[in-house]
Amino acid sequence: MSNQQHPWLASYPAAVSAEIDTNQYQSIVDVIQEACNQYRQKPAFMNMGRVLTYDDVDRLSSNFASYLLNELKLKKGDRVALMLPNILQYPIAIFGVLRAGLTVVNTNPMYTPRELKHQLTDSGAVAIVVLDNFAHTLADVIADTPVKHVLTTAVGDLLSFPKSAITNFIVKYVKKLVPDYQIKGAVRLREALSLGARQPAPKVSLTHDDLAFLQYTGGTTGVAKGAMLTHRNLIGNMLQSGDWIGANTRRGEEVIITALPLYHIFALTANCLVFIRLGGLNVLITNPRDMKAFVKELSQINFTAITGVNTLFNGLLNTEGFDQLDFSHLRLSLGGGMAVQRAVAERWKKVTGCTLVEAYGLTETSPAVCMNPLDLKEYNGAIGLPVPSTIVSIQDDAGNELPQGDVGELCVKGPQVMRGYWQRPEETAKVIDERGWLHTGDIAKMDAGGYFFIVDRKKDMILVSGFNVYPNEIEDVIATHPGVLEVAAVGVPDDKSGEAVKIVIVKKDPNLSVEAIKAHCRENLTGYKQPKIVEFRDSLPKSNVGKILRRELRDAPKA
Repeated sequence: MSNQQHPWLASYPAAVSAEIDTNQYQSIVDVIQEACNQYRQKPAFMNMGRVLTYDDVDRLSSNFASYLLNELKLKKGDRVALMLPNILQYPIAIFGVLRAGLTVVNTNPMYTPRELKHQLTDSGAVAIVVLDNFAHTLADVIADTPVKHVLTTAVGDLLSFPKSAITNFIVKYVKKLVPDYQIKGAVRLREALSLGARQPAPKVSLTHDDLAFLQYTGGTTGVAKGAMLTHRNLIGNMLQSGDWIGANTRRGEEVIITALPLYHIFALTANCLVFIRLGGLNVLITNPRDMKAFVKELSQINFTAITGVNTLFNGLLNTEGFDQLDFSHLRLSLGGGMAVQRAVAERWKKVTGCTLVEAYGLTETSPAVCMNPLDLKEYNGAIGLPVPSTIVSIQDDAGNELPQGDVGELCVKGPQVMRGYWQRPEETAKVIDERGWLHTGDIAKMDAGGYFFIVDRKKDMILVSGFNVYPNEIEDVIATHPGVLEVAAVGVPDDKSGEAVKIVIVKKDPNLSVEAIKAHCRENLTGYKQPKIVEFRDSLPKSNVGKILRRELRDAPKA
């Protein structure tokens, strides 16, 4: 990006026109090792009262890398799935996999058997680390996947004794959150770490082009696809985001609240990776949906930063006691994953004294593309300015760049743009053109100051609390119900989640009920994908070639 390319850059903050140098690091492992060496006695991760220092992270992740290479004999580039919530085991597993020269396949713990089978099979994962609470789902499908090695762990396994034993007892026997399962040959993660400690991990040579993550997303359409994120992609976005927030952070002193799951690209990069490089402390919130407990935990921490989606910020604002917290240390509130609502942003500023800064990104861009300056005095409705070394262009359907103020598709170039979709060259070609532009599928415009604004979504994707939901997948699942003749899924506005899934069905069985459909969806779809509204009609609106017109279903009243 240069001022010659875009003259309006002259008025941008210095960070915008700066260039990053991805050659500072050969791999993410270099970033991790640098942080562990520089901040060895500083706290790195905290969960349920237990703190892991950077020295702990270095030791434990090295032990895990040793186990993967020396005991399991995995080879460079093998894929390892991680099916964990925000607990201490997660960063240890991520860093261990990367240090072993392997590829992380982040997996939503709430997946149904159908969804999990697809991801494990599509990625070719040969190993998986799974929390006991969700291992029954894996047990249902493992025989039909390439997975050969299973490591299991309990919520409290890395907590200090006796809290570890008490926590595991309560989770399993009091709250009964661990359904019975049988997985032959499964190894406990604690045992794996002990075995790995017996000998050092072999040194694995990594380059910018090696694959670090297969981060699953629907892209712009269809079933989940693995975005291939290289070490260069993630290093690039770490440096881009780090440079952007640099003036507002203090190395070795930041405390960031990590409530969004680390399996989501937003928290993975913005919290885990960016703040590791800064020597910060990630406070892992395992169950942010328990807002009362979340606020209680916040009351015990002098946090300096927090990230989240609009629904998270709104939930906190509407939880008793949140407005009584000490916000004197808070300097960064970053919203992304979905649009930040003005009412929420204004109330957040009033309660915390800290501007809720909106950012924009995609799984395919590791994720940050645009971000608002951190010194904004108030919410501006924009997704912000391009982060360093990023070019954003508004283009028409023919690929022509549109002038300032015109509405078109938001397209991106930069070091953070993915290599493509895993084993899907045709899908990759749909979103990355021959000129190297990533087509986001978002309709946007740029104002005279160079700020970008999202106007609409080009595709029919539904955004529920920051998670992508794809109508094709919902429709495919519901169409398998014997009582359904036709079905269409659309997104409708929702005060809590931004959007909610609405389905419209033409019955085959006249006795088909709303509850029968919802029960079918509960068996086959993760919670955020399940329809909130089920509507029956005699017919669906269609084009002259028989294509269902989803927009009419979104906009028209019930027939």
